[in-house]
Amino acid sequence: MRKQDEIAQAGEPEPRSRFTIDLIPGDGIGLEVVPAAVEAVDAVTREYGVSIDWRHRDWGSEYFRRHGVMMPADGLDLMSDGDGIFLGAVGDPEIPDDVTLWGLLIPIRRAFMQYVNLRPVRALPGVDSPVRSGQLIDLVVVRENVEGEYSQIGGRMYQGSEQEAAFQQAIFTRTGITRVAEYAARLAASRNAKLTSATKSNGIIHTMPFWDEVVQEVADEAGVPVEHILIDALAAKLVATPESFSVIVASNLFGDVLSDLAGAIAGSIGVAPSANLNPERRYPSMFEPVHGSAPDIAGQGVANPVGQMWTAVMMLEHLGLGPASAHLMGAIEKTLEQGLRTRDLGGSAGTAEFTQAVCRNI
Repeated sequence: MRKQDEIAQAGEPEPRSRFTIDLIPGDGIGLEVVPAAVEAVDAVTREYGVSIDWRHRDWGSEYFRRHGVMMPADGLDLMSDGDGIFLGAVGDPEIPDDVTLWGLLIPIRRAFMQYVNLRPVRALPGVDSPVRSGQLIDLVVVRENVEGEYSQIGGRMYQGSEQEAAFQQAIFTRTGITRVAEYAARLAASRNAKLTSATKSNGIIHTMPFWDEVVQEVADEAGVPVEHILIDALAAKLVATPESFSVIVASNLFGDVLSDLAGAIAGSIGVAPSANLNPERRYPSMFEPVHGSAPDIAGQGVANPVGQMWTAVMMLEHLGLGPASAHLMGAIEKTLEQGLRTRDLGGSAGTAEFTQAVCRNI
């Protein structure tokens, strides 16, 4: 695993041998794959004389059922002195998604100014792509993570009547665009690649031209070539020639959609990781897989832990544990190369069996 493929650091952390991580398994299969990933992390960090103190948080949908909120009122304060947050999938079919999302994940992202959502996508051994050149995919989506289309500004009126209406206001700031574009430009430079910017400036006449202008300014300043591609054309090109992309910078909504599409092209969003980063390290960063809570298979012992484990790889890298990070990624890939796969990837291994194999390969 190349370091720059996972994360472009704003500055290297000081070497340490002990870390505190807040652990939020979440819901559904999160309760199965998070312990699996923790087992793998503990196994690899032991090899390097590093220990992680896991602070278990039982926050999520079950907590909501008991208390009416997804996390306690002082939840952010409780996590603020940690070195990171390791989150499982969150979501429950009996609780509206806006309640689970806005009650836990988004408040953490915004309070801790995790303005970069980093989503690497590349083909893994034994994971077949549904598209022609999907095995060549090797890119990173840098998604703006705290503003854009996912704002809280808006409302509804005349609810329940024929006149019912709703509006949602997208917010793009120069600060917000600049800092995520700078991160993406550094990453593109480290990969010796051009930067691709997702836009829709032909149809969204205010925010997207503004996005284009600021991204171009940042790229020019960094000396990185940038290509602005309309989101619909970009999605089509991503399917047709995924190997032509290296670093994509996108707004909150566009980045969300593109990274899921790219994960599917690589073979499965079930193996896709992500990191919610505060690059300046003033606040803890949060690490979560892209996949959902999958309530249809929860509790059956068949969930694929690769996405959560690869997310742990990103967390270790962010903590400055590069050798341990590479070691864990190598163990995951070796396990897949040996032909062991969960049923979503066409195999028959259960969560525990796959996890034990990864730990053996460590």
